[in-house]
Amino acid sequence: MERIKTAIVGASGYTGQELLRLLLVHPQVELVAATSRQEAGKPLSAVFPRFRKLPGAELPFIEPDPDAIAATGAQAAFLALPHGVAAEIATALLERGLKVIDLSADFRLSDAAIYEEFYGHAHPAPALLDEAVYGLPEVREDAIKAARLIASPGCYPTSIILPLVPLLKAGLIDPETIVANSLSGVSGAGRKADISLLFVECNESVRAYGIPKHRHLSEIEQELSLAAGEKVTITFIPHLIPVNAGIATTITAKLRGGVDAAKVGEALEAAYSEAPFVRLLGKGGCADTKNVTRTNFIDIGWHHDSRTGRVILTSAEDNLGKGAGSQAVQSFNIIFGLPQTAGLQTA
Repeated sequence: MERIKTAIVGASGYTGQELLRLLLVHPQVELVAATSRQEAGKPLSAVFPRFRKLPGAELPFIEPDPDAIAATGAQAAFLALPHGVAAEIATALLERGLKVIDLSADFRLSDAAIYEEFYGHAHPAPALLDEAVYGLPEVREDAIKAARLIASPGCYPTSIILPLVPLLKAGLIDPETIVANSLSGVSGAGRKADISLLFVECNESVRAYGIPKHRHLSEIEQELSLAAGEKVTITFIPHLIPVNAGIATTITAKLRGGVDAAKVGEALEAAYSEAPFVRLLGKGGCADTKNVTRTNFIDIGWHHDSRTGRVILTSAEDNLGKGAGSQAVQSFNIIFGLPQTAGLQTA
């Protein structure tokens, strides 16, 4: 099979580095372009010595110029860029015939007004919002197959949406009672100079942030509302923890009156028993980040608190993997008719 010529735009950040790690060894991918304004002209192996001697590691970084990217023959491009920046180059690459998988927030929301509310500026390309597909493979596989623009989900949303969607669709829980607490590794904040992210500021420390209205709430509530068939508003409390990568999420919600708690496990099994990257831990299981980092797996466990009538869901994923780079590759595989697991079967 001829390999698919692929570009990474914004390849020098943490998510870009994860995409490089995966795509340089993906059996059906030929990496033909990697962009970085700061590193332009340098080989990938010079910026990231871990990739030395891998095929393609001597490819030089280039400027993020749409014409230059298209001239490489790239059929698809991953955008690992900040929100507000990705939309412009996404538009340009779509005009040049590339498939685009955007890992920013620019196309995750279907409503431009909600984007402006949560991100503080007008949407840069509202005409594309109706076309963009929210790229959660376990929920939107058929739509992803036909898409030319994928909005790859955020890391926190993936850890919250996947456990809750089957329960909301089945009407098992009261949407008004959902509370999600998430803890993320420091790499989730991106590769940037920020005093609050220095080692001595984060080590031996756990703190909540972005409350009560973290930006990811917008896409979380959008997707949960679609699953429930009604508007869903939740409480979401993110935390920063002193690890490099990983997200642990605990979600609580009241079971609807008369619902047998066993239905929770049945709904999760019905939704994900055949999903290659969802590992169900069953009743009593507690997800642990050490089991998912450096993989595309999300682990999901659940409990029932008979005293409060609440279901307790736990999930764990790698924020740079299932929460970013490897999930985007999973969507890429679907678009190009490859097995979802291609290039992603790591333990």
